[in-house]
Amino acid sequence: MHAQPRAYDAAVADALDDACWELLHMARLRGGLVDAGSEVVVVRVVEMGFAARSPKGIGLTRKGLAAHAAWARVPAGDAETAIERAYQRFLALNRELIRVCYDWQVRPGGAPNDHSDPTYDWAIVDRLVALDDRIGPILRGAAKGVTRFATYRPRLRAARVRVADGEVEWLTSPLVDSYHTVWMQLHEDLLLALGRDRASEAISDQP
Repeated sequence: MHAQPRAYDAAVADALDDACWELLHMARLRGGLVDAGSEVVVVRVVEMGFAARSPKGIGLTRKGLAAHAAWARVPAGDAETAIERAYQRFLALNRELIRVCYDWQVRPGGAPNDHSDPTYDWAIVDRLVALDDRIGPILRGAAKGVTRFATYRPRLRAARVRVADGEVEWLTSPLVDSYHTVWMQLHEDLLLALGRDRASEAISDQP
């Protein structure tokens, strides 16, 4: 179940199909830099004024950001309740994931981790695996309310497998669909679904 644009965006909902919204969503989560994908879809969102081309892909315009925010916001009711529950459970794991990523990049004492110590690295991989097992039920609950969240489980699991196979960049590198990259997109998607932003999140964390 995808959230649909609000009533004042009814014409937009009729003009754009699922492929268009999915492209806009990907562009939003990836900071406006995505592969163009289907030319037909790209032309449609560009002609509607929701996206603009760049040498690195497409990015959302101000109009596109507003329309996408309305699309991404889940309606009040069971869907919103499911995402709120998932979000609250996610936050506790998020703190753990931040620490896992830090320890993957920096050794005790502040030295960069050059991944030459397999014992050290495997201890962190074990922590990642345990955390990944715990995010699974959270994502299943979110996907029952909003189907777009079903895509995160296989993406996180694929990154986890590559880290365990010794591809060290697949935990934190921003240049690939690493565990941290997908996790950040999940975080942003939860906020979008609830109509919130990082600023409101920071305020809620204050004592």
